[in-house]
Order: sequence, then structure tokens, then C-alpha cells
Amino acid sequence: MRAALLERFDGLADRFLADIEPMKEAGALVVGIYCTFAPVELVRAAGAIPVGLCGKKQAPIPAAEKTLPANLCPLIKSSYGYAVTGTCPYFAASDLLVGETTCDGKKKMYEHLSRIKPLHLMHLPAAIGPAQDAYWRDEVRRFQGFLEAATGNAITPEALGEEIRIQNEVRRLLARLLATAAGTCLPISGLDMMLVSEAKSFSADPYAYAATLRELLAELDAFVAAGESCVPCEARRILLTGCPVGRGSEKVVRLVEESGGVVVAAENCSGVKSFDLLVDETGDPLTAIARRYLRIPCSVMTPNTGRFALLDRLTREFRPHGVIDLTWQCCHTYNVESPLVTAHMLETHGLPTLHIETDYSESDTEQLRTRIEAFLELL
Repeated sequence: MRAALLERFDGLADRFLADIEPMKEAGALVVGIYCTFAPVELVRAAGAIPVGLCGKKQAPIPAAEKTLPANLCPLIKSSYGYAVTGTCPYFAASDLLVGETTCDGKKKMYEHLSRIKPLHLMHLPAAIGPAQDAYWRDEVRRFQGFLEAATGNAITPEALGEEIRIQNEVRRLLARLLATAAGTCLPISGLDMMLVSEAKSFSADPYAYAATLRELLAELDAFVAAGESCVPCEARRILLTGCPVGRGSEKVVRLVEESGGVVVAAENCSGVKSFDLLVDETGDPLTAIARRYLRIPCSVMTPNTGRFALLDRLTREFRPHGVIDLTWQCCHTYNVESPLVTAHMLETHGLPTLHIETDYSESDTEQLRTRIEAFLELL
């Protein structure tokens, strides 16, 4: 049984364009965001509207390969392909873009992208420490200056504080929603959890999004109280880790759940990483924002101890039977980190890991189905 309120999230991305039309007519700018390292609090405090742009479908990739090398991550090629083909309405609606130097492929792709629309690039340090905190705070301040110049609006501490509070509330609600999967019977599937989490990037009004999350939580709490489950309670529980997934690139999650398993938590930047950490609501807001975002445990960080700490916590809370580590082809940082994840999960938790390296195409779907079915059978 699927919660009725999930239908509201199904169409949220489609309604986004209609919702922002009066705002754009009133002079608000739309800022296209490619990564969870970009602070949405600053965008909203400047009176602008953030929207997620990361490419997650195969269709525009051939167009991108006319400029970019074929042996590049599909996420990068899809993102650029949407830009050059004009087939992404959210890219078309964006007045400004913000990128980040999370990997060499993306930062060089942004050089091409900046020829199409104004783009601000945030230079991310690859480690965490006092010096890196100070450097990243300067990058966040530089982003503030870019937004103020583009919008003509000053970002005040009061406006920033209010945006911190509502974004923290959204993060708390998403964490509560994820926690409903910690029980024996699950009121929400991994696919639907991904849908709800991703919808955050297509919500013009975070207060309305938070209100809808509260309604959904009430419905799911009623499911739990009644002992209802959207999947068989004996389904093999999977912890997904690795590269981001989303609509159009969810084939591994879909195959897991079609094969009798369930993704109880997705430790990736389109899942738990996007809402796990809160911004400190006391003290200087810019410093607090910089500190929170720099601690997102992306594989570009060296050493990436935060990822293993998060995997440990998710394992304790959601009791998976196994781990699937998803890596998009040519994503070198996640590929290099994969053996470390496999060893850690086995040695620390006794959990087997299935590493999958794939792209956005459907050409390997049946091969993946066979591997996933065999893995679930092993569990």
C-alpha cells in the first residue's frame, strides 16, 4: 500500500515552473544548482529561487559527447547535454548557475557551461581543518557577493537566519521521514523516499514543502501504528551508498525493489547527505553555513572519514542485511573509495557489499538484475 500523499510529490517538479512564474515576473532570479555543496540559504536570503539541475537521464548525453569526451561520468555529460540541447525546462528557467569543484570533470565542464549562462564557481577544499574552514568561509562570502550583485539585494543576517531555520526544519522532517524505515515493516519504499527527498530541489516555497512533509509523516505514522507495510516485512534490507541517483537514473534502486529487496537508506548526496547535517542557528550565520556544508562527506574529501561515520550510524539505525555501492562509470573518486567501503562494512559490521559500476543507459539492466537477485539470494 502506497501513501496517498506521495502523489503530491509526484508532480511537484512539474508544478515548480508554474509556481515561480509570478515570482519571476516580480523580478526574482532563478539560480540553477548542481551540487549539495551550494548553500541554498544564501540563494533564498538574496530573494532568488534555487532549483536543482544535475543531469540524471541518458537522452541528452549523445549531444554532450560532441564536446565532452565519451569516457566521462554520465552525470557530467547529462548535465551539459541538457544545457546544449535546451531540453531541461529548469535550466531554461535559470538566470544564473552555481557550480563547485568537486571533481576535475565537473570543474572543466563548467568552463563550457559558463559560455551558455552566467556561472559562479565555488572552489572546494579537499580536506577539513581550521585552514580549510577559513578558506571555505571566504568562498561562501564570495558567493554572497555574487548573489548580491546579481539580484541587487543585500543578504542581511536576519534574512539568512530565517532561511537557516526553515532549511533546518526541512532537514529534520526528512530525517524523521527516513526514520520510519527503521522499523521491521516499512511505510515507504526506497524509490518513494528518493522521490520525496529530490522534490526538495523543486520546491519554490520551503514552508509549503515542510507542511506537506508533516502531512506525509502523519499518514506514515498511521501506517506504522496499523502495522501496514509498503513491502513485505521479510524483504532483504539494503543500504545504498555511492554516487547520487534520481529520477531517470534510479535503475539500481528500482531493480533492488523489483527483485524483492528494499532500500532502507541511501547514503549519497541525493539522499541522506543532502539533509543529514544541520546549520548551527547560533553565532555568525555565514560561518555556520560554511561549516555545515564543508562537512558533507563527499568522496572528494581526503581523508573521507565522515562517510564511514555516516555509514556506521545508518547501519546501526536501519539494520541492513547488505550494502550496494553504486558508482557511475568514470567517477574516479567513488571508484577508488569503493574497496575501502567494502572492507569497512565487512570488517566492522559483517555486511557483504555488492559494488555496481554502471551508467544511465538501460543496456545492462538485465545483467544488473541477475547480479542483484543473486546478491539478495545470498543475503
